[in-house]
Amino acid sequence: MAERPFRLGHLDGDQWVAYRHPETFELSGRLVAGVPGSDPRLFKAMLALLQGPVRLLYVLHTPRGEAAPGRYESPDLSLEGATHFIERFADFLAADGRFDLWAHSATDRATVVWDRHDQLFCYGPVDRFASRLRELGFSAGNVDIPAPHRHHYHKDMDTLAAGVMCAFEWHHSPLKPEDEQ
Repeated sequence: MAERPFRLGHLDGDQWVAYRHPETFELSGRLVAGVPGSDPRLFKAMLALLQGPVRLLYVLHTPRGEAAPGRYESPDLSLEGATHFIERFADFLAADGRFDLWAHSATDRATVVWDRHDQLFCYGPVDRFASRLRELGFSAGNVDIPAPHRHHYHKDMDTLAAGVMCAFEWHHSPLKPEDEQ
């Protein structure tokens, strides 16, 4: 049986295997949580705490032919529209590490970032985010990145990656130095 593709791997002996963050978070002016199993439902749960409209920022740092590297900002979206995007591309979002995904609510002055290391960064109403994570079974603890680790980019995800680029009329801007792999 073939193993499910994964975004972030670590060495287990001489094999690269999926890294699974524990259900922990750190709170210090911002909230940082691991995303266990690269599960997009966690990003969606944080997104549900925001007031619309929201904008998504898809940071494509490691393209495989679907588009140029860069920051791709969506138009204003309803929460339902942003949630639909997450659900539509859930398999890709969970399996491939070529991007970071941000959601921003100007109304809440809040931003949620899911990065290539399967970390979730939440800015704004951090108490609200922490409360929701506790409801989901998370507890306070360290959120570490394995060392060594490897990001995975899967050929069989290229069609879905191209679909992401067609999902909206994205506004493209260059990568910032901190975006680059």
